[in-house]
Amino acid sequence: MFESLKRSDLPLIHKAVLRRATSTRPTIWIVEEKGVRAVVKDFSGNRALFRHTAGRFLVWREKRAYRKLQGLAGVPRLYRVLDGLALVLEEIPARSVEKLEREMVLPESFFEALEDLVRRIHERGLAHCDLKRAPNVLLGRDGLPYIVDWGASISKGECRLPPFNLIYRRFLRDDEDAVTKLKLRHLPHRVSSERLRRYRHRGLGERIVRGIRDRLRDWLQKVA
Repeated sequence: MFESLKRSDLPLIHKAVLRRATSTRPTIWIVEEKGVRAVVKDFSGNRALFRHTAGRFLVWREKRAYRKLQGLAGVPRLYRVLDGLALVLEEIPARSVEKLEREMVLPESFFEALEDLVRRIHERGLAHCDLKRAPNVLLGRDGLPYIVDWGASISKGECRLPPFNLIYRRFLRDDEDAVTKLKLRHLPHRVSSERLRRYRHRGLGERIVRGIRDRLRDWLQKVA
């Protein structure tokens, strides 16, 4: 799918532009082929220095994450990469859960599915690291959760040695806490006392690891 798509064609054949490029953010195009729509994250519109350093690095990282998660329901499919500068991704018919609590209450079944999805992602050796940003969690038209935007993700293989193994475990915990945070917005009475205690816990060792983690995550989020 989208094998004939060229990066140079995007300004001419796109169906919509969800976001124009900024100094550090890619253009987000919507394209269509044979009735199938895709999202294209394209760094080619960024300034040359950023495009050929951080842009290529982020495309490489996100490509690696999507390939690690290939075939996992709840994660968009990666169709292909264009010239090392753009990712062509499956479009999910969905809406962001950001501020969704103002309109509706997500059911318990959604959170059960989201917790299961996060668990299966972790089993594949990957932490998303940015789930607390609600736009990265989607409510599909089928009522199921989807997780997008893997530019800030961390793999277990990158964090084998101390103290990075501890930081990786903290990132896994962050993903789980992000589900708790979202559930507190919709079904606070359904959050167990144990999950709430874990979410609020701030021991000395925890604070040290969180401080290192925050610096690393902030850097990844700035460039992602």
